[in-house]
Amino acid sequence: MRVRYLILGAGPTGLGAAQRLSELGESDYLVLEREAHPGGLSASFSDDSGFTWDVGGHVFFSHYDYVDRLLTSLLGEDVLRHERVAYIRIQGTWVPYPFQNNIRHLPPAARWECVQGLLDNARAHDKPANFGDWVRASFGAGISRLFMEPYNFKVWATPLELMSASWVGERVSVVDVRRVLKNIVLEEDDVGWGPNNRFLFPLRGGTGEIFRRLADRHRERIRYNAAVVSLDPAARTVTTASGETVGFTRLLSTLPLDLLAGRLLAGAPESLVNAAGTLAHNAVHVVGLGIAGMRPDPKCWMYFPEDDCPFYRVTNFHNYSPGNVARPGRQRGLMCETSSSPHKTEDLASLPERTIAGLAKAGFFGNTSNPEIVSVWQHTADYGYPVPTLGRDAALAAIQPPLERLGIASRGRFGGYRYEVGNMDHSLMQGVEWADREVRGTPETTYRIPQQPAVTL
Repeated sequence: MRVRYLILGAGPTGLGAAQRLSELGESDYLVLEREAHPGGLSASFSDDSGFTWDVGGHVFFSHYDYVDRLLTSLLGEDVLRHERVAYIRIQGTWVPYPFQNNIRHLPPAARWECVQGLLDNARAHDKPANFGDWVRASFGAGISRLFMEPYNFKVWATPLELMSASWVGERVSVVDVRRVLKNIVLEEDDVGWGPNNRFLFPLRGGTGEIFRRLADRHRERIRYNAAVVSLDPAARTVTTASGETVGFTRLLSTLPLDLLAGRLLAGAPESLVNAAGTLAHNAVHVVGLGIAGMRPDPKCWMYFPEDDCPFYRVTNFHNYSPGNVARPGRQRGLMCETSSSPHKTEDLASLPERTIAGLAKAGFFGNTSNPEIVSVWQHTADYGYPVPTLGRDAALAAIQPPLERLGIASRGRFGGYRYEVGNMDHSLMQGVEWADREVRGTPETTYRIPQQPAVTL
């Protein structure tokens, strides 16, 4: 079998590409998906007790008119609109997000430590050598010690000194010292920062409902349970785990770039394989707990920088949609995320028990020492976050241009390996823009290929 456009992966990027090809009048395309369902990291699952869970705390917000229109066409009225209510659990209290703008909620000694660090830090700095340096230069010693350093290690499962600061952009709110002091003196909260302060969520089916509906539009051109095990760039073919060979003229891969370039690409030179080997990622382990009974709590999600619990984030998933629990209004769904890597290992067998203990310490169960847990769901995403290490950009510059010359585009959260353009809307648009480039010759804007010299195949 041979097609003009072959797409590997039915996640947001692959489905975005399929959608745009179809809109442009192209029908000679095929999507190969290794799982039995679409969505990738944006898939959702139902457990045996009737609860719905996402693979982490996803919320849908968009930087693109195209994505907004597509979402409207997919969900229609089956959508809920929320304003973000997010907090940080720290020093035995709750601090509104973003932490650095709301330190007035800290106990006095911790509040002063943060202010003192900001005042001591109000001077010019050299260009940071790594993310850890950037954190300390941007936030001062107090905020860094209390929140930024421990929280980021819990998320990335990577020492901050091994990470670049080039990815930050709109992902992290920097500090305006005058604004912080004003909030303290006037006792004002400052919670509106960030692109996700308003977000959408499907009425039913979790985040994955978006991509199930999108995939349904292309069901005749999606093949599930079709994991790719090798790619021959000379023959322009891929081989699946079942032994089927599919030929292509142009290829879009959303597979993890380190796997594509390091293992699947036939004839790849050692230099390319070595570059792929320097790319790093963490794993994310989700524990979903269905709890009988309700407690008033308007929070959407909460961050946990301290080491008295394994998770870095908890989502009140029942607040996103009543359809996320089996008995709406009578149950809660707490979705807890923990990361791991070679730098930060986790005992997965004990993770649910440790998660429950951490929730109890944070007061999720009130005065009840033995909450009625009606469901426990556990899921591991081996590829959770692409870590922006110090060597990431050099690795991408060594891998992406040669692939492009072979007619192979690698895009998406892990296909492109750029976390800063790895949200769902970014990922979907990477597929859309690839299709526009292939059919119309329109330059891509969301994901840009490094232009410095690289190895050739």
